[in-house]
Amino acid sequence: MKIDILSLFPEMFEGVLHSSMMKKAQENDAVTFSVTNFRDFSENKHRKVDDYPYGGGAGMVLTPQPLFSAVEAVTKDTDTSPRVILMCPQGERFTQQKAEELAGEEHLIFICGHYEGYDERIRQELVTDELSLGDFVLTGGEIASMAIVDSVVRLLPEVLGNAASPVLDSFSTGLLEHPHYTRPADFNGLKVPDVLLSGNHAKIDQWREAESLHRTYERRKDLLETASLTPYQQNLLAALEKEEKR
Repeated sequence: MKIDILSLFPEMFEGVLHSSMMKKAQENDAVTFSVTNFRDFSENKHRKVDDYPYGGGAGMVLTPQPLFSAVEAVTKDTDTSPRVILMCPQGERFTQQKAEELAGEEHLIFICGHYEGYDERIRQELVTDELSLGDFVLTGGEIASMAIVDSVVRLLPEVLGNAASPVLDSFSTGLLEHPHYTRPADFNGLKVPDVLLSGNHAKIDQWREAESLHRTYERRKDLLETASLTPYQQNLLAALEKEEKR
């Protein structure tokens, strides 16, 4: 996978893209990153990339020319059609399912904005996806794009050591993930559930299904509206709902 990031502050990405899993992903040739300062493509003599909005109003708006030129530059040597992702509070809320979808692409381009917003022609002509982390506003799109890049790249086959890990992540199954325990079995009187020490994998799987459902029911009931439940989980959910109505 190739990932291009267009930003006015490329230095923000240095630590993130060269540490932990992102570093491993590059070492394993799973991904190549390129961070481009789109100010370098401004044709304005002062290298401006923003201007006042037509019709008045607060703030400055990113002009189309630098971004159009930057996207053209990073796609000139590719035969694929990249997904061009605009980081924007107005965009579709990012989910694990979207991460899985993007992980199947060959080339992603992230546009990180600043100031009041984007000239609408950027959305109309350049962008294939508009994404948001949630209902809040950040100073710019850099931090949001870092989170999405991390979420997508860790799903690539060459990145995580255990191929089952991303499949069992929270949200990948539609539910929150079950609790985890490791050694020691008894820490200051706090003990690991007996079932996890039993060696009975059928019972362990059943325990995990139940705990995943319970945790989702307590913390994120909204997820249950679309989650695919096993028959065992369906029976548990019916019992939980019946108990709640008492």
